[in-house]
Amino acid sequence: MEQNNEKLLQVGDINILHELFGNLDENIKIIEDKYDVHVVSRSGNIIILGDENKIDEAQKVLSTLIEMIQSGEKLDKQKILYTISLFHEGEEDKINDILDDIVCVTSRGKFIKPKTLGQKRYIEAIKNNDIVFGVGPAGTGKSYLAVAMAVKAFKNKEVSRIILTRPAVEAGESLGFLPGDLQMKVDPYLRPLYDALYDILGGETYIKYKERGMIEVAPLAYMRGRTLDDSFIILDEAQNTTRAQMKMFLTRIGFGTKTVVNGDVTQIDLPKGRKSGLNEAIDILKDIKGIEFVHLTNRDVVRHSLVQKIIKAYDSYENSKVKRKNKK
Repeated sequence: MEQNNEKLLQVGDINILHELFGNLDENIKIIEDKYDVHVVSRSGNIIILGDENKIDEAQKVLSTLIEMIQSGEKLDKQKILYTISLFHEGEEDKINDILDDIVCVTSRGKFIKPKTLGQKRYIEAIKNNDIVFGVGPAGTGKSYLAVAMAVKAFKNKEVSRIILTRPAVEAGESLGFLPGDLQMKVDPYLRPLYDALYDILGGETYIKYKERGMIEVAPLAYMRGRTLDDSFIILDEAQNTTRAQMKMFLTRIGFGTKTVVNGDVTQIDLPKGRKSGLNEAIDILKDIKGIEFVHLTNRDVVRHSLVQKIIKAYDSYENSKVKRKNKK
C-alpha cells in the first residue's frame, strides 16, 4: 500500500468519529481492507493515506457514512458493506432514499427503516398495492417490515385490525406430542409474529389490542370460511401452503383490506410430492394488476454478515446439483 498521498476529511465532532471508527476501530478496518488505505483520526478530523484513486473512493464512502451517522443511523458491518456495494455498482445516489424513509417507531423509540434498496421496494409495494408477495431468503426483513407496515396502517386508522397467520407445517420437528390444546401446539409456529408485534408495540399494548380483538395471530386453518374486511393481513411462511390453502386465503380478502404474503421458496417443508402454493401463485397471479411481487435476495439480508455467506453457499450448492442433474 502506497502512503505517499493523503486527504483530509473534516469532521469536528468527536461523537461522530467514535461512531464512525466503532469499537476497537472495527468499522474503519472494513474501509481500510476494502480500499487498501490507512485511516487515522487527528485533531477531530480524518486523514486518509494511500493510493490517490483509492483515497478518493474511500473518502466518498466515509463522507456518506458520516451523513448516515448525522441522520441518526447506527453503523454496523452490514450497513458499511452494503454502502460500499452501492458505490461499487454506481447506485450511491439511492442511499438517501433508504435513510429518509421511516416506517414507524417502536415502543422503545427505535426508528424502523428499510436497510436495503430491496426492502425499500418492498415497502413501496405495500403502500401502493392491495396484495403484495414478498419472496426471498431468511433475514431479509420480510415479516418484520410487514408487521411494521401493519402497525402503521392500524395507528393511522387505515384498517381496524391486524391479522397475522402462517401454515402450521412442521420443519423437521414434531409438535404432536407436546402437551396442551391446539392453540398451545401451534403457538411455536407463530412465535416470530408475536416477537415482531411485541418489539414494535410493546407487550402491554399488544395484549390490550389482542384482548379487544384488534390483533389476531392464528394458524392459517382458522381463516377458512371467513371474509376479512377492513384489515391488514399478513400470511407468513407462505411457501408451506398448498395450492388449495393459498386460494382459500386469497379469497378471504374483503373490502378495505391490505394483504402481504411472505415466503422463501428455498425452504419448503411440505411433504415430498406436494407443490408449494407460493410457487404456483407466482406463476398464476403474476399478470394481475393490483398484485405486486417483490423478490428479495441475499443482498437484502440484514442479519449477521455470515447469514449472507451461508445463503450464497447453499444457493451455489443447489445450482451445482441442478447442473449436474441436467448433464445426466
